[in-house]
Amino acid sequence: RQAMALTTKDLTPRIATEIHADKQTLLSGEYAKQIRELLEQRGVLVFPQVNFTDEEQVAFTNTLGTFAPEHDGEIIYKVTLDNTVNPKADYLKGSWYWHIDGTMNTVPILASILSAKVLSPTGGDTDFCNTYAAYDDLSDDDKAAFDKLRVMHSAWNTLFYYDPEPDPRLLRGMMAIGDQELPLVWKHASGRKSLVIGATARHVVDMDYKKSIELLVRLRDWATQPQFCYRHKWTVGDTVIWDNTGTMHRATPYDPNAGRRLHRTKLQGEEAFS
Repeated sequence: RQAMALTTKDLTPRIATEIHADKQTLLSGEYAKQIRELLEQRGVLVFPQVNFTDEEQVAFTNTLGTFAPEHDGEIIYKVTLDNTVNPKADYLKGSWYWHIDGTMNTVPILASILSAKVLSPTGGDTDFCNTYAAYDDLSDDDKAAFDKLRVMHSAWNTLFYYDPEPDPRLLRGMMAIGDQELPLVWKHASGRKSLVIGATARHVVDMDYKKSIELLVRLRDWATQPQFCYRHKWTVGDTVIWDNTGTMHRATPYDPNAGRRLHRTKLQGEEAFS
């Protein structure tokens, strides 16, 4: 497919499209509408070695929607396990497990834009899965059974994925972030539906504990099948955008001392979980 200075190539049938364009084209905003539409259709957009500076990444983010600064007002978030660069680096260990960003918020971010600056010699890829496609392929019986289910999400639930015997003070700190009850099936304004699952999903409301765990694990396993997934192997200078409302993601493990660093900007959410 080609739209003048913008060339696209689907990377898998169900998720991820590569976009080739020069910086000037991307920063002009001329193709912002097409990029937004493609993001919703494909879930993940890859811009190989576009080599944005931080300022250019911010400008590009602004062409696509409303810029969402970090909680502390920071514009660029440094994704790294190096505590000297990111004082809250340990919290990112939860990102090694499938998740959706913003399940503690009523309106989650629309999308994240990530640019690779320093990479680890091993590991550190990013996996994505299409939760729209995963829902679409469920049986009619499953769709009917899941339609009204509600799930309690907790940031602290992710702690046990990487620290099974946490310090009580650390647990209390994570618990202070709160909990939120969300629909298992997100009915989007577009009419499409996606699954809201991942590492923050703690239990299905009003369901037997074992049955709840069994269902959440089954759905995570279902949604992360190869046909719904794309793994991005980073090259320095790559920029990747993902639709946070219709995908899950995770980083593959890497050496915390490798200095791996990616810079993130975000688009403000436009739709509440419903």
